[in-house]
Amino acid sequence: MTTTSGTAGNTQPDIQTTAFQILIAISIGHLLNDMIQSLVPSIYPILKQSYDLSFAEIGLITLTWQGTASILQPIIGFITDRKGQPFSLPIGMGFTLTGLLILSMATNFPVILLAVGFIGIGSSIFHPESSRVARMASGGRHGMAQSLFQVGGNIGSAAGPLVAAFIILPGGQGAVAWFALVALGGIMLLTRVSFWYNAKRKAMAARAQSAPFIRYPHAKIGLSLIILSLLVFSKFLYMASLSNYYTFYLIEMFGVSVRDAQLYLFVYLGAVAAGTIIGGPIGDRFGRRTVIWFSVLGVLPFTLLLPYANLQWTIALSVIIGLILSSAFPAIVVFAQELVPSKVGAVSGLFFGFAFGMGGFGAALLGAVADRTSIEFVYHIVSYLPAVGLLTIFLPKDKIS
Repeated sequence: MTTTSGTAGNTQPDIQTTAFQILIAISIGHLLNDMIQSLVPSIYPILKQSYDLSFAEIGLITLTWQGTASILQPIIGFITDRKGQPFSLPIGMGFTLTGLLILSMATNFPVILLAVGFIGIGSSIFHPESSRVARMASGGRHGMAQSLFQVGGNIGSAAGPLVAAFIILPGGQGAVAWFALVALGGIMLLTRVSFWYNAKRKAMAARAQSAPFIRYPHAKIGLSLIILSLLVFSKFLYMASLSNYYTFYLIEMFGVSVRDAQLYLFVYLGAVAAGTIIGGPIGDRFGRRTVIWFSVLGVLPFTLLLPYANLQWTIALSVIIGLILSSAFPAIVVFAQELVPSKVGAVSGLFFGFAFGMGGFGAALLGAVADRTSIEFVYHIVSYLPAVGLLTIFLPKDKIS
């Protein structure tokens, strides 16, 4: 499945050893996984109305769903660094399928929490190993591969509100069960990827390889990982305000319908997908640190303007914010992987898990704040979060920037 050229014994450039078929397949798997995952916040208006839930209870659903994923992901990554588990990919999708079926039949709040817990477990199993597969298939173009992998997830996240608007909203909670077929398709696709991964892992193990080169002192690595974690904290806490409460904000502030609010959320998430796909290749070309500078700190003027905008400018600013802010995450993940090249799974699990955890923590925290104040107040206080991007000055310069 890898594309190669040249004669035997001639080492070709990275682009010629990039396994694009596998990258596309794992990106599609990410699309399916995250589209299913995004159905959870997309049906919040249905759940809130059907079960008379408070904003705090909506936040608790997100905390259970994303918190489960955040706790397990680094653990799974650490385990698979020691011994790869290629077929964990379809197994993770199996947990997601189970969660979907439970969610479609849930009749009370505790069962809803159980269902989203299964969906969170599925995500926690999927992300560390699939990120490793993307790196293995990259041919050295790690930023491009990470972007291609992540954009699948972002497209899936953007599609979630759209399918919710046209399938779940008319069909109700029970229509969630139809997406078990999507999960089944994901299991079949990821099983094929797992066979490639297993063969690639054995081929790599058969070759004598030296230990990965550590470029920085341990203290510098530790400090850099803390800074990257704080950047992820600011990015995903802010994005939690949009991903989870944007529809409520638009409905409350501008009186739009639920369907229109879902469509505007889709537009924002589409911008997030576009930003993700450009972030990695730009990082390959100009350096991860440069992308992080521009993305996290550069979005600050737009987040500060958002709470004061009318409907048209709110939509426009949300697109700009999604485009700029999302370009950071591929660069952050690859930067962290290059800091600790021997722990790709653990690092990937840590940052994907931390991202999910911040989303869950942020949703619960911001939901509680919204209950006590207002959705409008939430958007005022989170607008300052991108200022954390100033910490990028303490990151070491990578080999390009």
